[in-house]
Amino acid sequence: MAAANSVVEPLVGAVDQGTSSTRFLVFNSKTAEVISHHQVEVKLQYPKEGWVEQDPEEILRSVCECIEKTCEKLGQLNVDVSRIKALGVTNQRETTVVWDKVTGEPLSNALVWLDLRTQSTVEALSKEIPANNNFVKAKTGLPLSTYFSAVKLRWLLDNALRVQKAVEEKRALFGTVDSWLIWSLTGGVRGGVHCTDVTNASRTMIFNIHSLQWDPELCDFFGIPMDILPHVRSSSEIYGLVKTGPLEGVPLSGCLGDQSAALVGQMCFRDGQAKNTYGTGCFLLCNTGRKCVASEHGLLTTVAYKLGRDQPANYALEGSVAIAGAVVSWLRDNLGIIKEVGDIEKLARDAGTSYDCYFVPAFSGLYAPYWDPSARGIICGLTQFTNKCHLAFAALEAVCFQTREILDAMNRDCGIPLSHLQVDGGMTSNKVLMQLQADILCIPVVRPCMPETTALGAAMAAGAAEGVGVWRLEDRDADSVPTERFEPQINAEESRCRYATWKKAVMKSIGWVTTHAAGEGDSSVFCSLPLGFFIVTSMVMLIGARYMTDLP
Repeated sequence: MAAANSVVEPLVGAVDQGTSSTRFLVFNSKTAEVISHHQVEVKLQYPKEGWVEQDPEEILRSVCECIEKTCEKLGQLNVDVSRIKALGVTNQRETTVVWDKVTGEPLSNALVWLDLRTQSTVEALSKEIPANNNFVKAKTGLPLSTYFSAVKLRWLLDNALRVQKAVEEKRALFGTVDSWLIWSLTGGVRGGVHCTDVTNASRTMIFNIHSLQWDPELCDFFGIPMDILPHVRSSSEIYGLVKTGPLEGVPLSGCLGDQSAALVGQMCFRDGQAKNTYGTGCFLLCNTGRKCVASEHGLLTTVAYKLGRDQPANYALEGSVAIAGAVVSWLRDNLGIIKEVGDIEKLARDAGTSYDCYFVPAFSGLYAPYWDPSARGIICGLTQFTNKCHLAFAALEAVCFQTREILDAMNRDCGIPLSHLQVDGGMTSNKVLMQLQADILCIPVVRPCMPETTALGAAMAAGAAEGVGVWRLEDRDADSVPTERFEPQINAEESRCRYATWKKAVMKSIGWVTTHAAGEGDSSVFCSLPLGFFIVTSMVMLIGARYMTDLP
């Protein structure tokens, strides 16, 4: 934290609304130091197997609470809140919200990006795409998947009566989380601005990343009325003014999807620069400049940023992993192996190895490079010696193996292997994970000493906007940022062997969920049992076997 009582420079605030928490941070626009911040957890709801939801009003309340608490802290530090000259927003992408523009109320819970309920919709739509003309991927850079917003919105239009009625009566508005927050903060029912930026729009599967506009053909294909869509703006311009709370009158002038914000926050402005963010999921983005690069190895093509109304868009290749930090939460919440998320580092350090135990956390299927929604999580290689420390190590190792998969795909697409990997996100505070990552990639891993790069990217975009102008993007370069470096400590052959064994486990997870005809016995029940059942059962069997061998 900066020495707050000496602050005289303009400040910029950033809302970082993630899958599991909301944060508000205030940055010094000249030094990029954090002056103050506040964080609130946001609940995930699982009403049915494969369904993941959040309450949009809880999300909004968490944002308002974080802003209020941070401003209170600034007052305690004798920092005048009026020094905050701009506000930026960064957010979990793809999560889908529909609300009533007359009452301001959400018309359903938000469908979170991890939600799998739309698989049957995806399967039905995929049959309508000609094999020789995948116009969806050609226009959007995305595969047809449950991951993206269009199929979530289609599900709501088909199944949520309140959404259907509001659409018929021209009262419905759609948006990703950024749109919901911007509309609410700029006035809501009293003139709120209904907009999104190009990075969030590019994750909906109805946005043409070449024309940078909503695409009528795609909207027609998914059956989405275009009058409910937000206006698409650049990532850095004044969208409106905050209408309530301690930031009333402050321009809301920056908006980036969280992974694009991290790319900006890491100053990856040159072609070929890349970063990997370790959060609920894991996301590797490589800046490809003004060129859309189509992946041949299972990656996505997406809009990286557009930093100004009159500025060109930059694009990126992206490797998306659904489950990273979420596997640690699962060990805590579902199995009770740890009490706090941070406990996993000590368990893994105590083990020092997975003891040939391999974990594939495909809780929501597999994203890049497989895009297989039928995959499910498995743990292979359990023995009588396996304990919770080995499982903890295997969970961290799984995050690293998944990163290697998408990095290998990116190296093949780009043709020039990365010499090091820039990283950020909450999991990077785990030094065991960072060392494991360097060992498995066989290249150095570089972590910034200031970890809040996602929020920093949103603040940079907001502060640099025309009409604000308190942040000069050209003043900072990635090479000037203080970092910590993790060098590989094992030989490449050992890394290759461990990775190859993990890939064998991945192959066993693929195609796990199958559709069974009636009368085929109980195999469908077996396929639907949760991973924890198999872990507990395996452990009980092993303990029982050990007990039996001790009998006289």
